[in-house]
Amino acid sequence: MNIYFIVEGRRTEKKVYAAWLNHLLPNLSRVEWAFESENDNYYLFNGNGFPALLHNHLKNSIEEVNEHGNYDYLVIVLDVDESTVDERIIEVNNFVDSNNIKLINSELVIIPQNKCIETWFLGNRKIYKSNPQSSELLQYVKFYNVKEDDPEIMEKFPSFNTHSQFHAEYCKEFLRERNIRYSKNKPNGVVELDYLNNIIEREQETSHLSSFRIFLDFCSKVKTEMQA
Repeated sequence: MNIYFIVEGRRTEKKVYAAWLNHLLPNLSRVEWAFESENDNYYLFNGNGFPALLHNHLKNSIEEVNEHGNYDYLVIVLDVDESTVDERIIEVNNFVDSNNIKLINSELVIIPQNKCIETWFLGNRKIYKSNPQSSELLQYVKFYNVKEDDPEIMEKFPSFNTHSQFHAEYCKEFLRERNIRYSKNKPNGVVELDYLNNIIEREQETSHLSSFRIFLDFCSKVKTEMQA
């Protein structure tokens, strides 16, 4: 089993997915370069944002996967942001079709982060503080309570331009209330197994975080295939 990941985020996703894959698929080992994959390895590449991930990198990555011939999956991880999950998936598939790009002996998997990866981080109910001291966080909680309501359908606060900007700032304040200093460069707290398990628990107990379920289902599928 070998997996080639392209993640959208320039900073956060490379660190978070490396940690989460270690928790969920510990028998997969990361390689530094795509050509180094042999057996039960994964390669993780930064697509440098969207749509750069498509226009500047996807074709080359598919060619690289085809050239090496030993990757079972090519996985694209990208933010939904102002789009929808279905629209983002269609956009990727249309790009592949319109550019006549063909994967050989490998399967394309699209994992949409609705709206961004910080949206998923907001799913940890145990981090949530009922009486925040931060005036910014207090405003955000009054606007939308992520402990009770699905973070993935939260709209943007009026002072923000995009959903992702607001969700990321909400997450930053949300974690700061617990003395966790989160930033894009240093995603402290969220990489730990306990944090991940709390998000998984939220998804399992509610109808929330449906795009996060796509990621979990993929990891479960890989784990089953590795044990076969």
